[in-house]
Amino acid sequence: MLSRLTRLPRPAALALCAAPVLALFAVAALAPLPFALARPGLTADVLGEQKGRPVITITGAPVRKTDGQLRMTTILATNPSTDVRLPELVDSWFRTDRAVLPKESVYPSGKSDRQIERHNLEEMAKSQSSAAAAALAYLHKDPAKVKVDLELADVGGPSAGLLFSLGIVDKLDGNGSGGDLTGGRSIAGTGTITPDGEVGAVGGVALKTQAARRDGATVFLVPKAECADAESDLPDGLRLIPVTTLEGAVSALRALQKGGQVPSC
Repeated sequence: MLSRLTRLPRPAALALCAAPVLALFAVAALAPLPFALARPGLTADVLGEQKGRPVITITGAPVRKTDGQLRMTTILATNPSTDVRLPELVDSWFRTDRAVLPKESVYPSGKSDRQIERHNLEEMAKSQSSAAAAALAYLHKDPAKVKVDLELADVGGPSAGLLFSLGIVDKLDGNGSGGDLTGGRSIAGTGTITPDGEVGAVGGVALKTQAARRDGATVFLVPKAECADAESDLPDGLRLIPVTTLEGAVSALRALQKGGQVPSC
């Protein structure tokens, strides 16, 4: 092969050598890659309604009329069965409103779209149960007497837990002094919650901050472990408050109203 190439004119030899490389690039461009593409998703005010139904319904205790917003945030990712190809990946890689994520970091491996949807809805149900337990425990309310129903259509996963808990606290107790926990602001955030009020990391926070600011939020509650991710593409006009517990989140929002010392990333 080498002897044949040496007898060819240089441009022809280069073209012949480049052909396999170009073929490999063509195959790579068309081959599906093990990544998911994500972008800012919807936000929803847990103090309000979605599709005409209240997100939080409480019976067995007096409920306050609230002002301000507590917005849970989401990302919107390609489906597990969606093939992501090189041109799409490259385009998303260089955009601040997109993220390229390993598929296994977004979805459980080896499951169908329907199985994953069912899994996400189950995680949402667990999150709602934990959120109610955490809020009632924080307020020293008897869960046998106070019933909390949470409903948020078309959203799965556990990442709204913290905002659900804060919404319950606001509706039952406000800021503890007769005012709103939000101080009338539009506050967004994310984070899982355990029944004892521990806040956990969720992923996708850089995209969630963009969704929050897009929908009018000025404050964003972020799991402390994800401060660096949240700061990476932080929109102008959005203040980050790191949290590790429900109690800490409530204390930070009270301090924000009073002009006191508020944690920062």
